[in-house]
Amino acid sequence: MVEAKNVRILWVDDEIELLKSHIFYLKEKGFDVDTATNGQDALDMVEEIQFDIVFLDENMPGLSGLEVLNQLKNILPTVPVVMITKSEEEDIMDQAIGSRIADYLIKPVNPTQILLTIKKHVDQRRLVAEKTTHSYQSEFGKIGLKINESYNFNDWSDVYKQLVNWEIELEETKGEMDEVLKMQKTEANHAFTKFVKKNYHDWIKGTDDDAPLMSHQLMKSKVLPMLENGEKVVMLVIDNFRYDQWVTIRQNISESYRVDSEEIYSSILPTATQYARNSLFSGLMPAQIKQLYPQYWLDENEEGSKNQFEDELVKTFFDRFRKSYSHYYHKVTNTDSGKELLDNYNKMITNDLSVVVFNFVDMLSHARTESKMIKELASDESAYRSLSKSWFSHSVMKLLLDKLEDENVKVIITTDHGTIRVKNPVKVVGDKNISLNLRYKQGKNLDYKAKEVFEITKPEEVMLPKSNVSTSYVFTCNDDFFAYPNNYNHYVSYYKDTFQHGGVSMEEMLIPYAVISPKNN
Repeated sequence: MVEAKNVRILWVDDEIELLKSHIFYLKEKGFDVDTATNGQDALDMVEEIQFDIVFLDENMPGLSGLEVLNQLKNILPTVPVVMITKSEEEDIMDQAIGSRIADYLIKPVNPTQILLTIKKHVDQRRLVAEKTTHSYQSEFGKIGLKINESYNFNDWSDVYKQLVNWEIELEETKGEMDEVLKMQKTEANHAFTKFVKKNYHDWIKGTDDDAPLMSHQLMKSKVLPMLENGEKVVMLVIDNFRYDQWVTIRQNISESYRVDSEEIYSSILPTATQYARNSLFSGLMPAQIKQLYPQYWLDENEEGSKNQFEDELVKTFFDRFRKSYSHYYHKVTNTDSGKELLDNYNKMITNDLSVVVFNFVDMLSHARTESKMIKELASDESAYRSLSKSWFSHSVMKLLLDKLEDENVKVIITTDHGTIRVKNPVKVVGDKNISLNLRYKQGKNLDYKAKEVFEITKPEEVMLPKSNVSTSYVFTCNDDFFAYPNNYNHYVSYYKDTFQHGGVSMEEMLIPYAVISPKNN
């Protein structure tokens, strides 16, 4: 029920005397009700008093309801305004809705209508929070059971989708269920880690019938069939992009595009750009790239960008399958490279496959580690999603999608891996050539103190390259991260609560793949 004693109402109508019974009814319910008989008095009142909702007559002498509405929204942009009108003319409704009214009612109105409108617009946040909390409480046990009974990748995809959807639903409530969900998500990640450790070798070997689609299989399984079907394909790869971030921008995208298909596939390990994205574009596992195309692979301890040959790797994919499809490649890392992409649009769209990499989310993740301001702006998962949504709304990617609306194309939106906010440090020691990533280490004589890691002592079994004969890999799981014993406390305080990738977690491995097409076609 609405907390009436906390709600102050302004009712503006030149025939306010005829509404005395309505106003008396609201006051009996405990609401504070102020009235005005013309628009100017109403505007003067809102300058002095903070109202929670305004009921506004559309047809008044002097300033019309629409004129008052426009000025009201300048003074009180967040206060809901409900237009009351005798007219059902469509153009008046269009003007009112375009001026951001919260609702409209057609005269004659009755007290119950008014009460329901107040409940809907003033008490909505509390009502939604209560309903959401109750719904999650009802689903909590079912999700827990699903976590314990997830035996294949599709099961885990369903669990992760449910948890992400509830996380987004509950983030507005800021109640105790938000903390309960975090605990359930942690429980799920522990169980998911065990699942990966048990099955990962079989996935790579191809001996598991329930193996997921993985990074090195996406081009062959998804992109190539679309090209073979005569489709023109634009593939947008957002580095470091999680499923929850996809859900956040999906509504914006669906205004102009149909979502033809949407699924979760798996990043290979390490869930790091050098490995996952090179595999994505080449259709090969990292060890295979190093063996077949050594000129396009740099080991961890070698100087230079580890992803400087992505364009060439796409070409190797088509060459191996003896396909003559034309392709265009572009990486957007800053404003200049984004402008270059748009300037080359006509050149890009003539190709069978256009691949565009967007590095913003990856840069956001790293900037959050290095910049105190960004760390405060992206203080948790909810804020991280919000920044991603804001980026997309003003991004070159959005401008590119706007241009593509009139093209007969299929657009793929995907990523190479996700990221997780790390919390628990794990001490690790290795030789001087040990890799620097916080979520995995590659090297010789690795010594670590952790209850839960995924160690691969024979990298060749999962097609990972070896820098030398005794190279092994070890991956942190859940929200752990590796820290060196030297200067340990400083290292931990610097990296704790930052977003990292490379290890084993749902957030890093369970990543989105979506196909969209313009609604215009």
